[in-house]
Amino acid sequence: MKRLLAAISLTAAVAAVSTISTSKVRAHGDVTPQAVDTSGLPALGENWLEENPWRDPDGKDWRRAIEVGASGYNQNCARCHGLGAVSGGLAPDLRMLSADIDGDEWYLERFIQGYTQGGITKMPAFGELLSQEAAWAIRTYVETRADPDSMEEYLGSLQDIRKKLVSMAESGKPAGDLGSEIEPLKTQMQEISGSIETASGAPKADSVAANAVALLDGSPQSIANAAEVLTVGLSAAK
Repeated sequence: MKRLLAAISLTAAVAAVSTISTSKVRAHGDVTPQAVDTSGLPALGENWLEENPWRDPDGKDWRRAIEVGASGYNQNCARCHGLGAVSGGLAPDLRMLSADIDGDEWYLERFIQGYTQGGITKMPAFGELLSQEAAWAIRTYVETRADPDSMEEYLGSLQDIRKKLVSMAESGKPAGDLGSEIEPLKTQMQEISGSIETASGAPKADSVAANAVALLDGSPQSIANAAEVLTVGLSAAK
């Protein structure tokens, strides 16, 4: 019931957009769809599925779906729905759309048909322009965004880790020589990532902590890359 209410609340939010000035509403619909590279994902066929096929975080395509979805979202959705799916108020906050079949139904209707009110296009129809694989990849990316309330508890710890990584990167020492300092930070971030929840109710969050851990692979730029991911991610989380 809680997830269904989340989907209903988003529908109400779309209706509320009508109160925004005409110029801003036109900007909402004024989007030229950009092609999405879905290589690495299995073909889903011509008939649209009713439920996200890549919701299971243990599935082999979950990570790739998020990567494809992130690119597709940034190219086609971020202008209106906000970077990282953090809405600025013009369009619904898609992080809150319930990660279940009810939320999927709402999402598909908007994605395929778009949304028009009073003759004004507030969201373009992507159904004939982007593939089903692109649609579900974007859905997977959006529903795995971290719950801001869940993230808040760990912001201080992640900021401390970021500072330590920045200091290591600026030291000029090879990543291979800093293993004893990096491993405890990785462990801490792994524990944090396992505790962060999604706003949608999806089973696992694709959090900034998990992304930073994945980058700490011992390569020359790994420490700097992880620090940058934390810098950007924590800034967006504020």
